[in-house]
Amino acid sequence: MTGPVTGPETGPGPGPGQVAGRRVAVVTGASSGIGAATACALARAGFDVVLGARRADKLAEVAAACGGTAVALDVTDQDSVDALAAGLGRCDLLVNNAGGALGADPVASAAVEDWRWMYETNVLGTLRVTQALLPHLVASGDGQVITIGSVAAREPYGGGGGYNAAKHGVAALSRVLRIELLGQPVRVCQIDPGMVRTDFSLVRFRGDRARADAVYAGARPLTADDVADTVAWVATRPAHVNVDQLLLLARDQTSAQVVHRTG
Repeated sequence: MTGPVTGPETGPGPGPGQVAGRRVAVVTGASSGIGAATACALARAGFDVVLGARRADKLAEVAAACGGTAVALDVTDQDSVDALAAGLGRCDLLVNNAGGALGADPVASAAVEDWRWMYETNVLGTLRVTQALLPHLVASGDGQVITIGSVAAREPYGGGGGYNAAKHGVAALSRVLRIELLGQPVRVCQIDPGMVRTDFSLVRFRGDRARADAVYAGARPLTADDVADTVAWVATRPAHVNVDQLLLLARDQTSAQVVHRTG
């Protein structure tokens, strides 16, 4: 990566809403679900939190609730990502959460546009933000990248081809980044949740509430707060401790396709 390296010592100073000397966390996809819960959890853990997402109204509500700073961000737009990076005085922690799934069609009939959106958002979005903030993370002297993956990154399942491919790509990106940053003061972790009751399935099924609810029927899935608590735990380990990969499942789930349901 080219360009000047800035940080708490050499950078332009704290950005809006940031306090000098306090660690700064950036959370993408922070307007709802896991991202919103993570922003609040990190604020409670003592971070100044910068929240990025496209939905400005929802983002502002979450930022107000956790005392963070809302920044309009579209991870599929390089100019938007660059503007985020330029506005930061420092960054100690990046949580790559923005992503999602579209559809559950088999490979034979899946829409290429759905696959393109999933790859652009999950993989290239993570790449853009990580590249843009990496100089800040290195300069912090104790940086960390935590990426929210999925059990889909570990186990392909029928109807999930596009999402599986995207999340496998994210996993490869995270593992390569860990290798390439060896010797640098930056830790890299990927957290792979299983079923989490958020709007994830509602987006995947394009607003079909009945179909989305059926994903969780009869089971007790994880909540956004469960994942957020895990992110905060990883983020607050000592600097010499790197949690490389973490699979997080509900008790009622043992793999992507094996779920215990009652009733």
